Amino acid sequence: MAKSKVYFSKEITSDMMVQMYKALGVELPGKVAVKLHSGEVGNQNFIRPAFLKPVIDHVHGTIVECNTAYSGKRDTTEAHWETMKLHGWTDIAQVDIMDEEKDLELPAEGGKRIQKNFVGDHLSRYDSMLVLSHFKGHPMGGFGGALKNISIGIASSYGKAYIHGAGNPDDIWTSDHDSFLESMADAAKSVVTYFGGKMAFINVMVNMSVDCDCCAVAEDPKIGDIGILASLDPIALDQACLDLVFASDDPGKGDLIERIQSRNGVHTVEAAAELGFGSREYELIQL
Repeated sequence: MAKSKVYFSKEITSDMMVQMYKALGVELPGKVAVKLHSGEVGNQNFIRPAFLKPVIDHVHGTIVECNTAYSGKRDTTEAHWETMKLHGWTDIAQVDIMDEEKDLELPAEGGKRIQKNFVGDHLSRYDSMLVLSHFKGHPMGGFGGALKNISIGIASSYGKAYIHGAGNPDDIWTSDHDSFLESMADAAKSVVTYFGGKMAFINVMVNMSVDCDCCAVAEDPKIGDIGILASLDPIALDQACLDLVFASDDPGKGDLIERIQSRNGVHTVEAAAELGFGSREYELIQL
């Protein structure tokens, strides 16, 4: 099996985001959803609209998000729309809160922990998806990258609780930890299967706090920015980002590595690779 191609650039600019997409050699067809993180109100680390606008424009995309399963400024559709406006997303593109009406059930065939996944019903409006992920730490997952963005990120509010609870939403914060990570992998596969390969992924390694953009109060980053990576394989992409963090000579990397390891973050990548919708083996191509 050929290694997945992962493109990498140390240049962190809006123009390079477009160049990274072009390097993938694909033209996403039809109506393109652009999945990104809207950022919790108060968070200082999320990637700003102006940086992502050129690549969103390039694919003529619609920004898509789903509501959260925890309290905050994105836990209801009304609050989430206010956040989208406050953070400037509605100024740069069309925005769609995909679960503002109802959920869509996707099969998660062969899943380790869940056999179905609940996403925002508006997902059915789109023919393809560009996934723009801010790679950083995460309080529960250890890290957040492409796999988390297409699993928890595309899940509806109910779906997020379902994944966290490894199939039991009532166990949202109490389920077995590795089972939660495996459920994320299951959910990610269901979305990749749904789009039948019509997806492209870009991870931006900047502002890499130990905390997620979902944290209203987040730690400041201690590790320096690394670059932009792109791939058609979300598993290879996240693995490459992890490898770059561990290989970094930045003395500030310790906190982020501790966060990843203490939450067994790599297990999401391991579980996803075992499901077979991508590979941890990759060729890093520097632009």
